[in-house]
Amino acid sequence: MTKLLMAVLFAFIPLFGFAAQAAPIIVEGRYSAGFKNIEDGSNIKKAAALENALNEIERKLETGDYTTVLNACQSLLDNNYDDPRIYTLMARAYEESKDFDNAYYFASQAIAKSPSNVEAYTTRAHSYLERKDIMRATEDIDTALKLNPRSSRAKSVQDLINEAQKPAKKKRASLSDYRLPPWFFVYFVCVVLVIAFYVVLRYYNVFGGPVDVKGRKLKEVNIKEQYHFIRPIGEGGMGKVYEAYDNALKRKVAVKRIKPELLRNDYVREQFLSEARMVAMLHHPCIVEIYTVIETVNSLYLVFEYVDGQTLETRLDIDSYIDFDEVKNIFESVCQGLSYAHSQNIVHCDLKPGNIMIADSGVAKVMDFGVAQKITDDNEDKSHPVAGTPAYMSPEQQKGITSKQSDIYSLAVCLYEALVGQVPWSVKGFDVTTKKIVPPSQIAPYVPKEIDELIIRSLNEDPSKRIQTVEQFWNILKNSQAVNS
Repeated sequence: MTKLLMAVLFAFIPLFGFAAQAAPIIVEGRYSAGFKNIEDGSNIKKAAALENALNEIERKLETGDYTTVLNACQSLLDNNYDDPRIYTLMARAYEESKDFDNAYYFASQAIAKSPSNVEAYTTRAHSYLERKDIMRATEDIDTALKLNPRSSRAKSVQDLINEAQKPAKKKRASLSDYRLPPWFFVYFVCVVLVIAFYVVLRYYNVFGGPVDVKGRKLKEVNIKEQYHFIRPIGEGGMGKVYEAYDNALKRKVAVKRIKPELLRNDYVREQFLSEARMVAMLHHPCIVEIYTVIETVNSLYLVFEYVDGQTLETRLDIDSYIDFDEVKNIFESVCQGLSYAHSQNIVHCDLKPGNIMIADSGVAKVMDFGVAQKITDDNEDKSHPVAGTPAYMSPEQQKGITSKQSDIYSLAVCLYEALVGQVPWSVKGFDVTTKKIVPPSQIAPYVPKEIDELIIRSLNEDPSKRIQTVEQFWNILKNSQAVNS
């Protein structure tokens, strides 16, 4: 009899588990089936409830219920849950819904909070691909596969990117499909020979070796004969930067070697050279100067002024935030350099703490104009390739529209981060839906209210409602005084 009762009891245990699993869970009444009320209980219960909620959201994502996924994720954000997986799930839902602008935005938010997030990199790579930005899609998918070489989804997106890079195959018409005159074959051969002869003359100097797309002679140059490379000091999406010594002019320099894979296309090579020439026109004490460009058959090197010091990004990694008076000194130099670039109608497009160098002398210099744009009356409202760092990019820049007010938006994000140690989007209390930020004075009491107003106005979604010039931005900052505690 005892064995019989035990057998019956074990037979009903799975049913108890199923009933517990099927019980509905709710987040403030905004999402019904499968979510617990995660506002009460201890931190352990709260963490467990969050895990249950995320697991249920993933199941909803697999079933294609994307609206429910988005509503559930927003409920978690509204309840002050700032887990990178929430942004990743929202990015996936928008990706599956073919809304690649929002997929890109939330994937970027997830990457900002969790730089090793493979799913977020994969989703953003797919979004870049759908927006026809193959270069950045390739960079993101390479990062994803570097973090997890076994990711099947990342491999699938990589296949899509590789397929997009293949030239479209066109069906060749057979000569038998047409009634051609007998002399046509001879004519066709002659045309091919003429084209081949032109290509040889156009792209190869018969007496002097290969030339570029504009006919300039390219030499095999051993750059190490003039420059002694000391150590790598930085690496970005475009290439690697080295500290080097100029043997001819007896001075330190910074040498940036552009990634070879970015130069396989003649158009891309010429674009880099055009940007280098544009930056070479900028001569200002608060801008890192470019000395020369060295172009070879397989490589492209940019030689810059070397600055002894550290970037604002490194300084914030060490000190978390910076005193208000010192921030004013740093941003005085930044505003002077940026104002000069704008006077030449050049927009930086990638202003961030990593591109602000603080010299040992105390002077700050703006550097890395690698994705800068020349703004004219003809192209001011035209779309450009999306380039920059998502956490510091204005909304219009993320859509390919660039203006001087885009730099002012990035400048305000940098100022916010220098004062409180975080970008506005990672501060607890930031409203993802309305994009309303937490004023810096609520985090750092020494920040005056005038700076709150300056930053909030400069981060307006509408460029026409922002601070319009760098000079106006600096005048407000200059006349503000720290609040005495």
